[in-house]
Amino acid sequence: MMKATIYDVAREAGVSIAAVSQVINGKGKISEERRAAIVSVMEKLNYKPSVIAAALTGKKTYTLGLLVPDISNPFFAEIARAVEDQGSLHGYSIVICSTDNRDERGENYLSLLEQKSVDGIIIGTGMGGKDMLEKLLAKSVPIAAIAREMSGYDVETVVINDYEGGRLAARHLIELGHTRMAVLAESAKIPSSQERIRGFRDELAAAGLELPPEAVRASERDLVKDGKRNAAALLDSAERPTALFCCNDLLAIGALQGAKELGLRVPEDVSVVGFDNTILASVTDPALTTIAQPTDKLGQLAVDLILGKYEAEPPKQTGASKQRIVLEPALIVRQSTSQPAGRSN
Repeated sequence: MMKATIYDVAREAGVSIAAVSQVINGKGKISEERRAAIVSVMEKLNYKPSVIAAALTGKKTYTLGLLVPDISNPFFAEIARAVEDQGSLHGYSIVICSTDNRDERGENYLSLLEQKSVDGIIIGTGMGGKDMLEKLLAKSVPIAAIAREMSGYDVETVVINDYEGGRLAARHLIELGHTRMAVLAESAKIPSSQERIRGFRDELAAAGLELPPEAVRASERDLVKDGKRNAAALLDSAERPTALFCCNDLLAIGALQGAKELGLRVPEDVSVVGFDNTILASVTDPALTTIAQPTDKLGQLAVDLILGKYEAEPPKQTGASKQRIVLEPALIVRQSTSQPAGRSN
């Protein structure tokens, strides 16, 4: 059986080819009733417009690219799902790429997405190599940053207030009575992690407490493994911290494993706070106290920004033409934090 063509759709629906084309491209003044009738015929005939042909004629391909560091990290999996759901709502498919925070890999994926003529790219990963990015911006390819700043570039941005997230974690531990704390961080090249540490350190300083440099341990690729190793090193020291702030939930899971390996109980011997509030946080033993990011909102806003669907006042920052939306985090208290041993109300 031959594949249906646009001519078949127009004949079956009793409309012009131009009307069918307008429905496909989301343009033209067509009533919702007629638009629905044409879509119904397209579905009946199993007609699928050629994305390649659309790209060659400069039309929309109804695809968006999404770059994340690691799709196996539940936080980015949840971001990807939110982007996919919101994209689908607008009729867009999503091409998801994991970069491992490697500049070369990120550049290669940007090149691939350009070849695929995607209608926009959402970037949630570090982009050290700038050549390909600058090329795309010069060609006016819509780009949005999600859960990560892209300093030096005027792009649509939706991020969490990472600094406030760090302060929330510190405030919670201080209120419980902890005075000796340490941090498990991501790579030093990840700005969001550094902002979380800065907020944590400033809140400690406001309470007259210090976070010495040796109390911050960075991790690179395998966050659970590195988190476990770094937590064990910190907890096996003479001045053992009574609480650990982890810059994401994977590091926090590593911390739980590191404490268990040393025979320490959480939270009785050491409290652990994560960041992200992924699905993992509620299934760990004990369940994880963590700083929640609104992943659904992050994904929805990134898609709406890149598609021009977000209606708001013009950006207030001088010289910027793009929106920058900052969402607030929230502390979710579960069972991995308590007062330090020996303290009582």
